[in-house]
Amino acid sequence: MTGAPASAAGGSGAKPVRGGKLGTAAVNQASLWNIANILTMVRLLLVPGFVMLLLHNGGYDPAWRSFAWAAFAVAMITDLFDGHLARTYNLVTDFGKIADPIADKAIMGAALICLSYLGDLPWWVTGVILFREIGITLMRFWVIRHAVIPASRGGKMKTLAQGTAVGMYVLALTGPLATMRFWVMAVAVVLTVVTGLDYVRQAVVLRRKGLAAERAAAADRASGASASAGASDSAEAER
Repeated sequence: MTGAPASAAGGSGAKPVRGGKLGTAAVNQASLWNIANILTMVRLLLVPGFVMLLLHNGGYDPAWRSFAWAAFAVAMITDLFDGHLARTYNLVTDFGKIADPIADKAIMGAALICLSYLGDLPWWVTGVILFREIGITLMRFWVIRHAVIPASRGGKMKTLAQGTAVGMYVLALTGPLATMRFWVMAVAVVLTVVTGLDYVRQAVVLRRKGLAAERAAAADRASGASASAGASDSAEAER
């Protein structure tokens, strides 16, 4: 979003300190083309490339799957950095709020669906993870008018476990590593379900609190309006 410089808005016009975080004026001038949004767009563009690399030559070529893993790894790394940059330097935009979760779900969903299509991962695992991710995203919109559900430590652990497990499945692993990836995915599925249930609990609590606050505010406004009307009637009677 854009905004006028401090001097134009009647402020002091002071410039941000060199080497420090962006000041208020710079925050107001955060545009669509900031580094956080660019990283998000790169992640979105990586999705079709990742799918083509993973499915190339039948989907079982170890070399092409290594290239697909590299694309997936870059997407996961940009996921870590774009959110951090947006929060640290106040580069949050409406586009970023919408595009960032879409990019996250797109790369993970594409990987899970492709792996299940190739027979490497059971479809029920893909279904559980996608159901949770899509459901929680919709639930965030359900309560966004009242509050924002913060990312929990468990949610971050879930994301790390999912990314690690899917990355291991993308690679053509054999032997002990192939066995290990099964257990890593099992941990990811458990964290997916547990954190999903916790988000549901938080959403219900936040919505109830938000509705209660709205009702209390409406009651206060009605009480204030009634008192004002009563005072006006008393003044008219005294005349």
